[in-house]
Amino acid sequence: MNQISPPPRIELIPDTAPFTEDQRAWLNGFFAGMISLDNAVTPLSAEQGAAVMQGAGDGDDGEAPWHDQTIPLADRMKLAEGRPLRRRMMAAMAQQDCGQCGYNCNDYSEVIASKSEARLNLCVPGGKETARMLKQLHEELDKAPAPATASGEMKSETNSAIPAKTAGEPGRSRDNPVEAVFLSRRLLNRPGSEKETWHLEFDLSGPGLDYVVGDSFGVFASNDLGLVDQIIAMIGVSHETQINGKKLRDVLRDDVSLSPAPDSLFELMSFITGGTLREKARALAAGDDPDGDAANLDVMATLQKFSGVRPHPEAFVEALESLQPRLYSISSSHNATPGRLSLTVDTVRYVIGKRKRLGVASTFFADRVKPGEKLKVYVQKAHGFGLPEDPNIPIIMVGPGTGIAPFRAFLHERQATKATGRNWLFFGHQRSDCDFFYSDELNAMKSSGHLTRLSLAWSRDTGEKFYVQDRMREVGRELWSWLAEGAHVYVCGDAKRMAKDVERALVDIAAQFGARSTDEAVAFVADLKKKGRYQQDVY
Repeated sequence: MNQISPPPRIELIPDTAPFTEDQRAWLNGFFAGMISLDNAVTPLSAEQGAAVMQGAGDGDDGEAPWHDQTIPLADRMKLAEGRPLRRRMMAAMAQQDCGQCGYNCNDYSEVIASKSEARLNLCVPGGKETARMLKQLHEELDKAPAPATASGEMKSETNSAIPAKTAGEPGRSRDNPVEAVFLSRRLLNRPGSEKETWHLEFDLSGPGLDYVVGDSFGVFASNDLGLVDQIIAMIGVSHETQINGKKLRDVLRDDVSLSPAPDSLFELMSFITGGTLREKARALAAGDDPDGDAANLDVMATLQKFSGVRPHPEAFVEALESLQPRLYSISSSHNATPGRLSLTVDTVRYVIGKRKRLGVASTFFADRVKPGEKLKVYVQKAHGFGLPEDPNIPIIMVGPGTGIAPFRAFLHERQATKATGRNWLFFGHQRSDCDFFYSDELNAMKSSGHLTRLSLAWSRDTGEKFYVQDRMREVGRELWSWLAEGAHVYVCGDAKRMAKDVERALVDIAAQFGARSTDEAVAFVADLKKKGRYQQDVY
């Protein structure tokens, strides 16, 4: 590839000066700017962007360049070409290390490859795209020849040192949940907002469950009974129909996922219909999109598409996938509020055609669960997302929308433990008058000095949209000074756009105020990742 030649670096601060490398780089940039050196920022090339995204590594050769939540699956698989099967399986995961599957991404791939985990659909963030790729890779397991060991015996490439997941301590995994009491919900948006976001409170004192800020909370929600009853009517059977000793209505409410439609349901439809409908069902099961509507097909929409087809209720249930628990970033601190836990959750409601669709867990919290009810829950330990061990280290938090959740927890934790490190929060949303979550708390922390800086960005307050990454660039010189002093950076929120834009802004800031070429700024941000100073909780 073509290399961008870096501009000459002028070193105004000698290596012998009593500064760290980052502090010396910042000072060089500061004085370079003072004497008007040309340090224009060049847009990132595709190769440079990939270099930033691939900052953290873990693999056979010490690298896993695909292990970044912001890289599309096709690009991840390309990066994993030529690697062992288990490594390509890892690349198929969503790369969030969220634990929703019961493992991290690497361990989930290992147990699938070792055949100690048969379920290929546990990666909820990866959805059908990941499940299909894993199915395709899984088919290679029996075809791959077993390499010889040093003793000359044959063994499978897929043997793994990672054991199958066990239930473990109560409340610490999806396989061994405990019961917690739902306490309350409070709407965070004011009138005029286009969003519906709830602050939710839970009582963990019964099971004695604790957590660390940065961890996630897993909740087993249930499907909307209105949707369940519509589906039962579509297949033309009674609510009382028994499925393995349980009423069909209860099975559809509590046990199986009703969105999106799995390939196995399309396969079932292909067996019990004919003609053009059969061909369409086969195409959908193969991952094709004959009518351009595959992305919108949940279970109900599939039954409507193949109207008149009446699957046997037992075969129908067997074709559906298990209802997965949902994971949310915890927005409270156990040290600040022992025995209590809070979440910050956007309610998902949208319309496709003439039918309203509902996010399963978000509308469960907003509409269906009642205060005082007990829910099955667990705490999922964070992988590489948490406060620095040294309480004196400054932190920079970028969390627009519900991305503020873990940072509210961080701030409460640092306040409860009397951490002395400075705290800087970037928060953004649509409108300042109705979407400023936890404004009273944050303003009080700012007034007390606990929240050193609060930088806000509102995308709908004026005619020109303004986001957190724009605010970062606006205060880039000071942000760079925090980095030079060893600050850790945390990002939480949307992986597809926001996280990429924030990283690009950070590269631009490193180039402009760090007297670096774009390539050097890319390497600087990648190094932050490797050192654990740049952590993301994105989805």
